[in-house]
Amino acid sequence: MNIDVVHGDPRTLTLLELNARYMRHEQYQQLVANLRRDRALTSTPFVWVNPDTGQSIVLSGNHRVKAAIEAGLEEIIWLQSSDPLPEGQRLALQLSHNAIVGEDDLAILKTLYERIDELDWREYAGIDDATLELLADLDTPSFSEANLSFQTLAIVFLPEDLKAAQDVLKDALAIAASHDAVWVAQLRQYDDAMRALDLASKSFDVTNVATAFGVVLQVFTDHAADLKQGWYDDTTGTHRHHGMAPLATVFHTDAMPAKSAAVVERALAKAVAAGDVPAEHRHQALELWARSYLGEPA
Repeated sequence: MNIDVVHGDPRTLTLLELNARYMRHEQYQQLVANLRRDRALTSTPFVWVNPDTGQSIVLSGNHRVKAAIEAGLEEIIWLQSSDPLPEGQRLALQLSHNAIVGEDDLAILKTLYERIDELDWREYAGIDDATLELLADLDTPSFSEANLSFQTLAIVFLPEDLKAAQDVLKDALAIAASHDAVWVAQLRQYDDAMRALDLASKSFDVTNVATAFGVVLQVFTDHAADLKQGWYDDTTGTHRHHGMAPLATVFHTDAMPAKSAAVVERALAKAVAAGDVPAEHRHQALELWARSYLGEPA
């Protein structure tokens, strides 16, 4: 293979549409930061010039080229070949050259690997036996950071708003901290969230995103009782599931006057002491009261 060393503008290069190698967001941002600091790309990409179209396609080093562009580098060095390479050989080069720090999206890797027809080029690709076994077992679409277009949004709250926002978000943060589950919102839900922020901004004539977000949270809090439909069937008067129902959706408030609360507390203490309700399930006292009020058997 004839290979040349080329100095040129990375913006003239064409990135791959399908690339099994990806970088996590933090890794990529670190690469961009390093390039801004160094003002040079010290690891050379490999570029193939299509002899039919003249298009310069990056077979390996796509993230380095993309990061160099984002870092504002006007010139980088790359290795280049203009040899007439068949698709199988190009794919084999792509898979074998991707040695920079990153991870393989197995679904894309499988797609590319299966497009290599020649046995010699499959061997050249350098996919080890363990990875081949993973590819053989892979039969579901891949879902990873590589398949997502996303941006990081930072919202800054004023001191008087911070506590309220933390109270609303703490349950979501607890879920996000778990490594046992992944929660994914549909794209339309993202659009709904953006529309809600836009509506709040226009309604209250504010341009600060955090303030608009605070308005959305307040509106949600004010209408939290509407969530009753999730656990209660108005038509039959029965529960929809066997989970827990938030008391705010029952009483339309998450607080009560201290005078009233004191009466309730005395009654609950008496019910527990009498053994009418277990201490760990004091809410059953409310059910006993409600059934008595409705004339239903306990």
